[in-house]
Amino acid sequence: MNASKFPTFLPCFLLSFTFLLFSTSQATLASSHGLPRPLIVEYDRAAVYELDEEVKLFCDSWRLAVEANNINPWKTVPQECGAYVKDYMMGRAYSADLDRVSREAGAYAKKVELGSDGRDAWIFDIDETLLSNLPYYADHGFGLEVFNSERFDKWVDEAAAPAIQSSLKLYKEVMDLGFKVFLLTGRSEKQRAVTVENLINAGFQNWDELILRAPDDQGKQAVVYKSAKREEMAKEGYRILGNSGDQWSDLLGSSMSSRSFKLPNPMYYIL
Repeated sequence: MNASKFPTFLPCFLLSFTFLLFSTSQATLASSHGLPRPLIVEYDRAAVYELDEEVKLFCDSWRLAVEANNINPWKTVPQECGAYVKDYMMGRAYSADLDRVSREAGAYAKKVELGSDGRDAWIFDIDETLLSNLPYYADHGFGLEVFNSERFDKWVDEAAAPAIQSSLKLYKEVMDLGFKVFLLTGRSEKQRAVTVENLINAGFQNWDELILRAPDDQGKQAVVYKSAKREEMAKEGYRILGNSGDQWSDLLGSSMSSRSFKLPNPMYYIL
């Protein structure tokens, strides 16, 4: 573990190691003098608590840097933050953050004055934006494991990902306001049928276009692929006023939307 990230970790470790040596020597001494075993020794709970706080501070800082796109690229969640990410994703904080993003996006959408030509568009990513893959990541360490595309594709083929409820609410609001809704995903074209099935079962219907990676899009970085698709929309006369995604590569690049809304995702990073 990098000592520069944990300025107080090394002293705590040394303290714990010293305590361990002391406990072992005392136990040996007690045994040699015929004292009853096991020997009960009080330990410094404050030192253990301080170590936990240092890890939490590091993981808080790491997650903030991830969401601000200050750490890139990264392949896995830091090992010491595995439990932290699990608690965040499965607890109230993740849901609260999702709700906040959707509320802000909805408030913006209601203020936009749409044209009369039906060319005002809102783009949604799918994975971790409309559909949640938490059931999959719960079985794969919440980002501790290196991404395995074959295993993930098998999960996608099950068409079982639940809706992110705050995103479903925003989706319906945006559609009711009159936006054209485009779904722009990094999923492969061969997964179209299962993706449509999953979306409809989760409550997403009546989108205007679902765009998946064609064979000639394979291997392209997400930001390049998604920029190209937005450029095509712009050339067709669409005004991209809103864009929702969990990755910066969903939002950055060329032909960016007037407003972009980044959903939280500390489990993985896509270029």
